[in-house]
Amino acid sequence: MTAVKWAHKNLFSGVWNTILTLAAIYLIAVAVPAIFDWMIFSAVWTGDSRAACLVPDAGACWPFVTANLKQFIYGRYPDAELWRVNLTFALGLAGLVPILIPSMPAKRWNLIYLVVAYPLIAIVLLAGDRPGLVGVETSLWGGLLVTLVVAITGIVVSLPLGVLLALGRRSEMPVIRMLSIGFIEFWRAVPLITVLFMASVMLPLFLPEGVSFDNLLRCLIGVALFSSAYMAEVVRGGLQAIPRGQYEAARAVGMSYWQTMGQIILPQALRHVIPGIVNTFIGLFKDTTLVLIVGIFDLLGQVRAQLSDPTWIVPQGATTGYVFAALVFWLFCFGMSRYSVFMERRLDTGHGKN
Repeated sequence: MTAVKWAHKNLFSGVWNTILTLAAIYLIAVAVPAIFDWMIFSAVWTGDSRAACLVPDAGACWPFVTANLKQFIYGRYPDAELWRVNLTFALGLAGLVPILIPSMPAKRWNLIYLVVAYPLIAIVLLAGDRPGLVGVETSLWGGLLVTLVVAITGIVVSLPLGVLLALGRRSEMPVIRMLSIGFIEFWRAVPLITVLFMASVMLPLFLPEGVSFDNLLRCLIGVALFSSAYMAEVVRGGLQAIPRGQYEAARAVGMSYWQTMGQIILPQALRHVIPGIVNTFIGLFKDTTLVLIVGIFDLLGQVRAQLSDPTWIVPQGATTGYVFAALVFWLFCFGMSRYSVFMERRLDTGHGKN
């Protein structure tokens, strides 16, 4: 298909499509040059203090970002122990990259490493308080570190727990079915901000005297339970899309319930709902910003905290900081979205071109 034919079919196929296309072109022509001018051409790129950005018609103040980059990534984590965070990031990336490449061998061992071994290693490295490692309280964690900890914990826990809840909701055992329905509907009916408040403020009131959980740990539990309820409904949609004949065929050859689910039903169901699963992951990654309301400084919270630094109080400081945070979130979310499209095409689950 030539460019002219593609444009006629997709952009100018009718009166309304033509009007909308022309309006979109006008908005892009007006907005994009101004955005690029503010972010790049009129921006201030170097400087040691706010004075560098206090010039007429200055755009973004990128020295504010570079000067506070350590806080944006690590929060108030001790400088002498930053190697532990970097090592944690490197070990996680070393396990994530191979599992995302379909042709890589030893997927099962790689998955065991990511789900079982890596979380334990990460806890030891980040929290410390072990022989040879200085303890670092979670109140000192912040920035991208907290964002990734909350998001990855929620993602890793919500998928298997969501699968179990979805199976429980479709179970033929009334008790299991009612418990699963009650759990799912309860967490879906409560806003995440309320869950975080309950986990941070109310939960300690119900614990025995002398028993307490770290504030970050309470938030991690709340986020994981909340996201697992939504994941359960996504997986349930995939289970309902499987024809009943698949279940009957598995029973006919003598397969047990768990064999049927593990080898026949779930692989097909999860392929059907890849977009929904990734959409839940993306929503969870963005919802990590809500932990700020309980005193935990994620990336966005750390940006807001650094805006009060008198060294960098400039008119464009807030906008620059928020644009930087938006770019980081966009990078992660866009990456997950593109990988989802790649897997859909590889597994041939899509019904059209993306």
